[in-house]
Amino acid sequence: MCRHLAYLGPEQPLGRLLVEPPHSLYRQSWEPRRQRYGTVNADGFGVGWYAPDDPAPARYRRAGPIWADQSFADLARVVRAGAVLAAVRDATLAGADAEAAAAPFAAGRWLFSHNGAIAGWPDSAAHLVPGLPPVELLSLQARTDSAFVWALVLHRLRSGDDLAEALGDTVGRFAAAAPASRLNLLLTDGETIAATAWGDSLWYRTEPGPGTVVASEPYDDDPLWQEVPDRTVLTASRAGVLLAPLEDPASSPKEPCR
Repeated sequence: MCRHLAYLGPEQPLGRLLVEPPHSLYRQSWEPRRQRYGTVNADGFGVGWYAPDDPAPARYRRAGPIWADQSFADLARVVRAGAVLAAVRDATLAGADAEAAAAPFAAGRWLFSHNGAIAGWPDSAAHLVPGLPPVELLSLQARTDSAFVWALVLHRLRSGDDLAEALGDTVGRFAAAAPASRLNLLLTDGETIAATAWGDSLWYRTEPGPGTVVASEPYDDDPLWQEVPDRTVLTASRAGVLLAPLEDPASSPKEPCR
């Protein structure tokens, strides 16, 4: 159910991150090595990046497979960025909402992706709906579980949570409502990356010069890659990476959404 990647570091062409590595996100669209659910990620893709002196990211998204898009090949060759979030999609229902359902989702300075699925969707999430203002429900970018997860994360961000808090709170709510859900979330504001490992693989690599990559799976066999334990929230900046355990919602009930 999808593969995604985020990067912070020196500017480099998108293709160097997403296409050129031997097991790149591009290749993971048809041949992932560590994907636990699904085998082909051909139901859409997207990449978001930040230009210098502009806090709002640009995006390029399509409903089809990344390998079939010749325009992306040109874009990846010439566009350079020091902060990137990209994803390839394996949809629960192929074709649902087309490009609008392809990550990354965006609002303001934030980019977001969800690798996983909400168990029992949509019935399992029904009691979470009252926690969102009507205008935010009406503004959903798609009718998918990932779009609804993004709406809850965005609500927390707008309420003042930092990136890791927003992800941790949202994972806790969905884990309590639908315990079999897979909730690997990825979020960036161009300066920090936050991610959760909950039900699928998550890895990171960091170096003082080349920067930090957080991804569903390694894009090469470099020994610098480290796996993130399940039920963990990761926070990465240009200063380093922090890991913290995510609380079990069964033992720490959540307060209503603010």
